[in-house]
Amino acid sequence: MPTTEPRTLTTVAAPTVANGAADAQPLVSVRALDAYFGATRAVRDVSVDFVEGQVTAIIGPSGCGKSTLLRCLNRMHETIAGARTEGEVLLDGKDIYARGVNPIAVRRRIGMVFQRPTPFPTMSIRDNVVAGFRAAGHTAPSRAEQDQIAEWALRRSALWDEVKDRLRESAMALSGGQQQRLCIARALATRPRVLLLDEPTASLDPLSTQKVEELVYELRGDVTVVIVTHNMQQAARVSDRTAFMLLGELVEVAPTTRMFTSPADARTEAYITGRFG
Repeated sequence: MPTTEPRTLTTVAAPTVANGAADAQPLVSVRALDAYFGATRAVRDVSVDFVEGQVTAIIGPSGCGKSTLLRCLNRMHETIAGARTEGEVLLDGKDIYARGVNPIAVRRRIGMVFQRPTPFPTMSIRDNVVAGFRAAGHTAPSRAEQDQIAEWALRRSALWDEVKDRLRESAMALSGGQQQRLCIARALATRPRVLLLDEPTASLDPLSTQKVEELVYELRGDVTVVIVTHNMQQAARVSDRTAFMLLGELVEVAPTTRMFTSPADARTEAYITGRFG
């Protein structure tokens, strides 16, 4: 059975960022990042650190750029026609946008789960979990090893007990909440350093939402998690740090308790107290 012990991580110190916390080591550092859709700049000069082993929530009104920022963190933004980025995204001090860096390799290290569950409809539950190894060719784990990885990932995503007797069934037979946890298991199977979650509970019922939130909370320490959410209560429940975005700009990032009790910026306070958004 693959070990559940977190791997030893090598990180580099990053400079203190305005509005950021420098009390722990960042695993991902964003520096002067701009993201464009054609001529439209959706993310504006964002610099922020994502701390190793912590959960960071990104909040803000619809259209503020939070999901675009998230997609920049593993080069998913560039998959959209006409989209481009400027600036740096550093993982362990190395720019993922540097010349010669393979974006597929980046996405194995920085996994992503989207707003709506996206299981592969023609694959079984088991094959969905290990789908990330299909392009690995001769370097992929053996089938027996993949079976072990699938069980580990399904256990880690709190889904194993619900599907262990149904592994050969279509993933589409699962409920919406189960499908989303399956997508999280699929992302975890390649042992990413970072897990990006783009409003992962937006389409789920309250019970499924609770299970996903519990999973996110339990992943801290083993994986660095960045979650975009429109739900401020959810951000308060699951995150160590919260970032607030407005009109493409990063207004403020702080420990979650401080953000929701004494934000430093008047715009953050106005959003949190419901005066706009």
